[in-house]
Parts: sequence; C-alpha cells; structure tokens
Amino acid sequence: MSDLSTGSASVVVHRPPVDVWAVLADVTRMGEWSPECVACRWVGDATGPAVGASFEGDNVAKVGGRVMKRWTTTSLVTACEPGAVFEFVAEGYTTWRYEFTAEGDGTRVTERFSYVPKGFQGFMYDTVLRRRSMMTKGMQATLERAKAAIEAS
Repeated sequence: MSDLSTGSASVVVHRPPVDVWAVLADVTRMGEWSPECVACRWVGDATGPAVGASFEGDNVAKVGGRVMKRWTTTSLVTACEPGAVFEFVAEGYTTWRYEFTAEGDGTRVTERFSYVPKGFQGFMYDTVLRRRSMMTKGMQATLERAKAAIEAS
C-alpha cells in the first residue's frame, strides 16, 4: 500500500494569528489539549520553535478509555513562520502542519497530517483500526480545547 494517508481539522480562534501561533507552536503545551499526546519537551539545544529544532512527544492510544499502547516519538521542526505556519515530521514518517490564516476578528487554524502507511501493520492501522479517522477526530478535539484555552486567556 503506497497511497498517502491524510487528514485535517480546522477551527477559528478569536485572537490574532501571531498570538495563536505562539501558543500552538509551544509543543510543551500539547499535553493540555491532545487526547493522544500527553507531554512534549524540546531536546538537544532546542528551547523553542525553530526550523531544525527537535522535540519528543509522549503518546497514549486509548480504546474505550483504556490505555492500549504508550510510545514516544522524536520530531523535527521543518517549517516555522510566526503567525503563518508550524510544521514538523515525527519519526521521519508523519508530517504534521499547522496553518494560521487571518479570518474576520480571529484566526483560522488548520491542522493537517500526512504519511504513507508502511507494510501490513500500516494497512491494519489505516483500514481495520481506522487510524486516519481517529487521528482526524483527535486533531479536532485538540484544536477545540486549544481554542478554549487561548480565548480564555
């Protein structure tokens, strides 16, 4: 299977793009909002978002509220434009991209992922376990929770 798996989610946050970007590009806060990524930390010489910066993320997969799997990923920031784009590649495999666009009195944030499922395990995750659908729902939940936190501050 070599087809690209993709998904996206979007939300409008009633704050300027540069302010929304500053919060979402601070990966150390991801655990506050994500149903899957429970913690992130900058690694090596990285202290914040910049092209070439690396970070680790601790993740959990739950089914019916029960933790089925735990894992840590290492990601590399590949695009970083305050108020416009924040992108990283996890494990050299999955690309995650946040795009920030002024809309009305706020910012439309669109989060996207893309990857090529690898082998039989990738086929099982994508087709049988509906991983793409779960990831897309998780992104929407993450963005809604981040929106609430940003607008409350």
